Amino acid sequence: MEKSQYNLCIQIFKKFEQAGVLSQLILIGSWCVVFYEDYFKNSTALRNFALRTRDVDFLIENPAKMRVNVNIPDLLKDMGFVVSYSGRQGYMKLSHTDLILEFLVPEKGRGVDGPVDLPGLGMNAVALRYLNFLTENTIQIKVEDFIITLPHPANFALHKLIIGQRRIKQDKAAKDMDAAVCVLKTLIANNQLTLIHDVFNKAPVKWQKKIIEGLKLTGDRELTLQIIKF
Repeated sequence: MEKSQYNLCIQIFKKFEQAGVLSQLILIGSWCVVFYEDYFKNSTALRNFALRTRDVDFLIENPAKMRVNVNIPDLLKDMGFVVSYSGRQGYMKLSHTDLILEFLVPEKGRGVDGPVDLPGLGMNAVALRYLNFLTENTIQIKVEDFIITLPHPANFALHKLIIGQRRIKQDKAAKDMDAAVCVLKTLIANNQLTLIHDVFNKAPVKWQKKIIEGLKLTGDRELTLQIIKF
C-alpha cells in the first residue's frame, strides 16, 4: 500500500464524516486489514500484510433506512474522483488514480437484476450474496478524530474464505485467501480461537461447508485443523 493511498483513504473518511454518512457505512474488503492493526494494537503479521488493491468497498446494510441526502460524486469531485461505469447494467464506481470506490448491499431473496439505486447518495450499489455475514458482528475503530465501522475480524476472514472461491480472476482469489489466513492467524495469536469457532458455528450449514472448502484451498493444514474440529 502506498502512503498516498492511505492518506487519500483517510481524506475520504473525513469527507464522509463531515457529510454525516460515515456512521451508516461499513468498510469491507481488504482495506479492513489495514485498520485491524488498531484493533489488535500490535500485530506484526497485519503490519507486514501486502495490500495489493485500489478497491475500497463500502457496505450499506439497509439502504431504505439511510437518513442522509448527499451526492457522493459531487462530494469527492474536488479530490479527483470521477464516476465510471462497469458492466452492461451500469454499476457505478468512483475512480481515482490511487483508489476506486464502490458501494455494495446484501443480496436478498432471489436477488436483483442490476444495480440497486442509492438516491440519497447519488450512487448505485452492487447486491452480492453473503454480505449479511459481515453485518452480523461489527466493530468500531477510532481513526484520528472519527470512527469507522468494520466487520469483526472473524467474520471478515471466514467471509473471505467463501468469496475467494467465487472469484473468476485467480489473482483476486489468492488475495482473498491470503487476507483470510493472515487475519485468522492473528486472531488465534490473540487467543480468539473460541470466537472464530462461535462465528463458524452460527453460520448456515451450507456456508460452513464453503468455509471448510476455503480453508482446505489455503493449503494450511494446521490452520484448518485449529478451526475445524473433524
